[in-house]
Amino acid sequence: MVDAIGPANREVLIEKLSDPFALYQAGFDASWELDLWGRVRRSVEAADAGMAEASSILRDVQLAVQLEVARNYYELRASQRQQALLQADLAAARDMTALAAARERGGLATGLEVEQQRSALAELEGRAPALLEQEAAATNRLTMLLAKPPGALQERLTAQQGAALPSGPDLALGVPGEVMRHRPDIQAAEAHLQAATARIGVAVADLYPRITLGLSLGTESLDAGKFGDWGSRQWSLGPSLQLPIFDNGRRRATVELRKLEEQEAAIHFQKTVLKAWHEMDDALSAYAAARQRQQALAAREASARATLELAAARARRGMSDELPKLQAQRALLAVQRERAAGDSELALRLLAICKASGLAPQP
Repeated sequence: MVDAIGPANREVLIEKLSDPFALYQAGFDASWELDLWGRVRRSVEAADAGMAEASSILRDVQLAVQLEVARNYYELRASQRQQALLQADLAAARDMTALAAARERGGLATGLEVEQQRSALAELEGRAPALLEQEAAATNRLTMLLAKPPGALQERLTAQQGAALPSGPDLALGVPGEVMRHRPDIQAAEAHLQAATARIGVAVADLYPRITLGLSLGTESLDAGKFGDWGSRQWSLGPSLQLPIFDNGRRRATVELRKLEEQEAAIHFQKTVLKAWHEMDDALSAYAAARQRQQALAAREASARATLELAAARARRGMSDELPKLQAQRALLAVQRERAAGDSELALRLLAICKASGLAPQP
C-alpha cells in the first residue's frame, strides 16, 4: 500500500497531515466513588474539622486584638484620672506652701517647714510628665490597633476624658465550667483532635479496594458547523477498581502514623484544657484579691472624706487655720489616687478573666 504511493502523492499527503487544524471539544467528566468503607465520609469529617479549627484560630486572634484594645483603653483612662487627681493635689500643695510661707513671716513657722512644703510640691510636679507620657503611649497604641493614623482619636478620647472604668462584678462563686468551652484555643484543639481521628478512618479505608463509577459526556468535531451534530457526540461510562496491593506496607504505615497523630492531638487537647483551668483559677484569685483591696480603699476614702469635712467645719468656725483642712484634703486625694490605680488594676484583672474564659470584653 505504501509502495503504491508515489513520491509526489507522498509529499501531498505529508503536507496535508502537517497542516494546522482546529479541534472543537466540549463536555464534562463526573465520577462517583462507592463509599463502601467510609473513606469519603471520614474525609468530609476531617475537612469540616479542619475548617472549624481554622475558624477557632481566627477567633483567637480576634479576641487577642479586642483584649489588647480594651487594655490600652483602660490604661489611657487610668492615666487621665491620675492626672486630674494630681492637678487637684498640686492646687492643695501650692496652698499649703503659700500658707507655710505666711506662717513663717508671722513667726509661727520655721524656714524648714516652708522648704519641706516646697520639696513636696516639686515632687508632685515631677509626676506630671510621666503621666502625660503614659497617656500619649496608650493613645498611640490604640490608634495603631484600630488602624488609624496618629492623632486620629485624640479629639474623641479627650472629649470623653471623664469616662469611668467598668465596675467589676462579684465573682465569688467563680465562673461556670461551660463558659470554658467558649475559649477559641480549646475549640481549635478539639477540632484538631476530631480531624486527626477522622484521618485514621481515611487511612484504614485506603487498605481496602476502591470502586469508582466514571461518566464522560461531550462533543468533538473538526468543523465548527458540525459541532452540534449527533455524530460529533461521544460518551463513556464504566467502573474502575483500585486494589491496594504491592505498596510495600506504605498504607499500613500511614495508618500507624495517623494513630500517632491522634495521640499527639489528644495530649495537646488535654494540655490546652488543663492550661485553661489554671489560667482561670489564677485570674479569679487575682480578681478577688484586687476587689478586696478596692473595698478596703473605699472604707479608707470614706474615713478620709469624713476627716476633711470635720477639718473644714473647724476652719469655718475659726477653731483652726486652713492647714488641717489642706492636710486632710491632700490625705483624701492620696487615697483617691490609690483607689484610681486599684480601679485600673481591677479592670485589667477582669480582662484576664475574659481572656481565660474566651469571652470578649463588654463595652
